Amino acid sequence: MNGKTLPPKLGRLAVSTLLCLCVAAVIAMPARALETSAKQAILIDIETGTVLLEKNADEPVPPSSMSKMMTVYVVFERLKEGTLSLSDTFVVSRKAWKRGGSKMFVEVGKSVSVGDLLRGVIVQSGNDAAIVLAEGLAGDEKAFADRLNEKAKELGLTNSHFKNASGWPEDGHLMSVRDIARLSINTIRKFPELYKIYAEKTFTFSGIRQGNRNPLLYKNIGADGLKTGHTESAGYGLSASAVRDGRRLVLVLNGLPSMRARSTESHRLMSWGFREFRNFSLYGKGDEVATADVWLGAEETVPLVIDRDLKVTLPRGARKKASVKVVYTGPIPAPIAKDAEIAHLEITASNIEPIKIPLKAGKGVERLGFMGRVSAGLSYLLWGTLK
Repeated sequence: MNGKTLPPKLGRLAVSTLLCLCVAAVIAMPARALETSAKQAILIDIETGTVLLEKNADEPVPPSSMSKMMTVYVVFERLKEGTLSLSDTFVVSRKAWKRGGSKMFVEVGKSVSVGDLLRGVIVQSGNDAAIVLAEGLAGDEKAFADRLNEKAKELGLTNSHFKNASGWPEDGHLMSVRDIARLSINTIRKFPELYKIYAEKTFTFSGIRQGNRNPLLYKNIGADGLKTGHTESAGYGLSASAVRDGRRLVLVLNGLPSMRARSTESHRLMSWGFREFRNFSLYGKGDEVATADVWLGAEETVPLVIDRDLKVTLPRGARKKASVKVVYTGPIPAPIAKDAEIAHLEITASNIEPIKIPLKAGKGVERLGFMGRVSAGLSYLLWGTLK
């Protein structure tokens, strides 16, 4: 097994107590973890997928109005596909009108545009608006919930199950905060223009002006979404996203005791994530990381390349303790096919498990002919050279 340590400057940049690939693999931080009063929590750097903080992140719990984001996601998809428009209208049913809790204050029998209903759900957290959308798209709320469950499977939400469109308390209506974070990230990435509605602070319908309940929208932290939630059994929750210096974080909290606690804790954790961590680019897709020795090949070495962009999220001061090396079993016998996975980049630091990233052959290497192999074998026996 060969191991080649990369130059000191690069090695310092390559590892930390947090690391992940840019290709959506999420790696949790195994080292220090900030305490939080939330019963469930997760904080993710969206660009690298690095989990900066998590607590009971896979526990299915009542998501309250945060599950309205799933209803919005399905509507956004229809709008993007062109099978629905913001100017289309749906008729308000008695069931929607009667639903309690947060309301948009729609009236029975009236037609309301999809654009207004979306703002009623996102800004005003209207349970009535969510039901109108569900009935308009699927005929009834139960059928719409079935669609939500199908979409959850597509998105890989493994700890989620939907019974309604609004998050109204109902046995079996559950999501984990990790699933809520995944849904938030998918919304941000897939619908950048429609996502802007989540940043709107007020919406007026039928002469009633209501403010967005997301507390981070009113703080100087770069927040532009997403959704609050509250029920007596689940407590106060929030899925939030913010951007600072081009870096986006997604935070999901649940199980807080009050609106004030939700506001204070979300601000504290989001600020911590921006303050204590930085993102660093290591390699671009196709970069040559090193070369590997070749046995009985037409060339003595083969370039080792990375097939993706690689960026890491590091805590402050962690670079000095990081190391990177290329590991392979060598010399590698020819023939070697281009793009064959023949080595890996190993990144290590204190308090984390080693992280291994595949490296591929940057080009093909043919095997030597018979006489060439005989000559190379004799050379190795006599002089210890590979060729």
